[in-house]
Amino acid sequence: MIKLICIGKIKEKYLQEAINDYKLRLGRYVNLKIIELDNINNKNIDLIKEQEGINISKYIKEKDFVVTLQIDGQFLSSEQLADKINNIFNSYANITFVIGGSYGISDALKKRSNYQLSFSKLTFPHQLFRVMLLEQIYRSYKINNNESYHK
Repeated sequence: MIKLICIGKIKEKYLQEAINDYKLRLGRYVNLKIIELDNINNKNIDLIKEQEGINISKYIKEKDFVVTLQIDGQFLSSEQLADKINNIFNSYANITFVIGGSYGISDALKKRSNYQLSFSKLTFPHQLFRVMLLEQIYRSYKINNNESYHK
């Protein structure tokens, strides 16, 4: 199973439609669960990150392989991500992708992470990034199954 844990809800209809489209497409290959958690309202950034980390951690199982999306994470090509997903499933039953809130990921969650992934040094809207991540996971399955779509 692939879990995607995200801070924030999708409000824009066009993004909801894109997410639902990729959920449907991925359903051929893997069980996908998307968990949306509420934003934390506080003026203290450290407390926000800490509380979001606690809330996220409630949905991570001990045996999950956790991939945190971080601006300072590792860059992979689509082919490398496909290979990484394939290899992870050789040893783990679940991959959990974590998209933190606006201020990033707590230190505790970074320590729990098995792999830190970055798509770019650019900053993306969290809602749009969710679509981008799902598209890349879908692309990974197409690559791993030698199906056309990738290029």
